[in-house]
Amino acid sequence: MNEQLASMKGLLLDLDGTLYHGTQRIDGADLLIKQLREWKLPYRFVTNNSTVSPETVAERLRKMGIDAEPDEVCTSAQAAAQYIANKKPGAAVLVIGESGLLEAVEAAGLQLVEDHPDFVLQGLDRQLSYERLTRAVRSIHQGAEFVLTNPDLLLPGEGGLFPGAGSIGAMLTAAGGKEPTLIGKPSKILMDYSLRQIGLPAEQTWVIGDNMATDIAAGHATGCGTLLVLTGLTNADNFEHYAERAGCKPNVICEDLHKLLSYISSSIGI
Repeated sequence: MNEQLASMKGLLLDLDGTLYHGTQRIDGADLLIKQLREWKLPYRFVTNNSTVSPETVAERLRKMGIDAEPDEVCTSAQAAAQYIANKKPGAAVLVIGESGLLEAVEAAGLQLVEDHPDFVLQGLDRQLSYERLTRAVRSIHQGAEFVLTNPDLLLPGEGGLFPGAGSIGAMLTAAGGKEPTLIGKPSKILMDYSLRQIGLPAEQTWVIGDNMATDIAAGHATGCGTLLVLTGLTNADNFEHYAERAGCKPNVICEDLHKLLSYISSSIGI
């Protein structure tokens, strides 16, 4: 067993494309979580999704037969709110986003405001209006720091693709003339937040996901071990393409979640 294998003390798990597709559980996801619990191997579910609360994420997983508790979930909304609270406790924040982001901001002790914010915090907002965009752009020009929950340009859904938080962020960047601080994967900020929640250093934690540009790139940037599962976006045929785009490669590749479970078992000596 090499040094990298011996360092697997905890896991940061991606969700969509890794444990499920839409509302369909990926084969072996329920068994994976059941075994991690039995082995008492710490883990967190880590998602770029800023629209829903940890409670909602956990409930969604349970409906698919995957055991989950809210305190096992780390969202880009939570990490973004904590980032702002660390920089300026009680800061005034103009939010472009949905319930998960609003709840995270309030839970972090920040003030929700409409005018003269210290920060413009933007995630996905499917009810976004031109008036609200204008308010955000003017706030950025007046000196507010621009914080973006996640860079996802497109989201898959019924009927095709939808614009993601990154698409709104691209417009605010162009109009506001200021690059945002990025929170979600591939940024280190969400990963560092998740590591604090799990209580482990990066060198003892592995990131598991299906997306080279977000999951694997984030793990690489943070100094974690990285394990790519070929259950979602990346497959054997497009791997080299996505690896080149991401500028990194995973430490390990597993074809499916059953092989992942075997790999974890051998890594922790079970």
